Amino acid sequence: MKGRFLLFLLIIVLAEVYSFIAVRSALKPLSQNWRVGILIFYVLFSIFIWAGFLMFRQINWEEMNPVIKNVWIAFTIGFFVAKIFVGAVMLIDDLRRLLLWTIGALYSGPVKTTGTEEANSIPRSVFLKRTAFVIGGLTLGGFLWGINNRYRYHVRRLKLSFDNLPASFKGMKIVQISDIHSGSFDNHEAVAKGAELVMKEQPDIIFFTGDLVNNKADEIEPYKDIFAKLSAPMGIYSTLGNHDYGDYIEWPNNEVKKQNLDTLKQSHADMGWKLMMNEHKVLERGGDKIAIVGIENWGAKAGFPKYGDMKQAYNGLAEQNIPFKILLSHDPSHWSAEVTKEYTDIDLTLSGHTHGMQFGVEIPGIFKWSPVKFVYEHWAGLYNTGKQHLYVNRGFGFLGYPGRVGILPEITVIELT
Repeated sequence: MKGRFLLFLLIIVLAEVYSFIAVRSALKPLSQNWRVGILIFYVLFSIFIWAGFLMFRQINWEEMNPVIKNVWIAFTIGFFVAKIFVGAVMLIDDLRRLLLWTIGALYSGPVKTTGTEEANSIPRSVFLKRTAFVIGGLTLGGFLWGINNRYRYHVRRLKLSFDNLPASFKGMKIVQISDIHSGSFDNHEAVAKGAELVMKEQPDIIFFTGDLVNNKADEIEPYKDIFAKLSAPMGIYSTLGNHDYGDYIEWPNNEVKKQNLDTLKQSHADMGWKLMMNEHKVLERGGDKIAIVGIENWGAKAGFPKYGDMKQAYNGLAEQNIPFKILLSHDPSHWSAEVTKEYTDIDLTLSGHTHGMQFGVEIPGIFKWSPVKFVYEHWAGLYNTGKQHLYVNRGFGFLGYPGRVGILPEITVIELT
């Protein structure tokens, strides 16, 4: 953790230094008074942005106008990410010049700054600086524009084939949603349209894989009527995510925190969802059986809690000789850390948690990238190891950044064949 923090700090410092250099360079055509004034404003504004970022938890967002809040958060995050991209481009330019200088020193003697060499090097550097500004501007603009995508639900469909799937369950349609994060919502009508998309698929069964709220159980209250309308012939099964336990805010005492979790559990029941707390459920259809295993949050990354207990969830399951099993586990790091090693009879695992970082690039069937891949090996979409499959949902809601850039909110439709 210390190494990662130092790396993060280094990236921040380099981004700030290079961004300042880029701005200063861009202001050269102006008079000295204008240059100094704009640079002072830029530095003070950067300090202001950082102060807001560092004091994020102390700001009372509930009393702020939703539009102002969304724009402010999006601008802050976009400004920060834009600086990283600006710094990356300018660092590449410096490394290029260092490489050229080194080659010149080794093979031709020290490189002197002659008129010809200067003429050859300046245009390339100017081009890269302008490129950095364009990338930075597009990044900042992208984060502001991405606010419009926070309720732009995308239905992703796939078919999965399993040799051991009982005949009566072939063609079963699963709809998975994950990471609702109701505490971030600010548009009841838009959320309702997302729920309508779920029901439009006419699923046989619905799975929700954790993070119903951001921190507090009462965050779901304004939206319980929407999610209570979800229904499926074979039921709705849900699990808890890391945000559902209230671990990220201060509570007066443990009893109040426990009451919050109990209230959240009751909300699942009030909406007609079967909350799986380290347990399993056997489903029967046409004389055939499959098992749904659901555990509490179990994370192998970044110090996330391990409330999940697979041994408890499996208690009594082995004796029933069920040929096909589906696991609901919020954090996808659980799959490679424990499931594929110790529970090889789990055929399909459904997870969420990463949100695809709500930022990335996806070209269906060709390319998929997000910075979250540097933390999570499995962060969005379908993965497999041998005959075991994992699907990571990109999330129904949003957290922190009130939008989506390149990674849209997801409703997953899986047909078993």
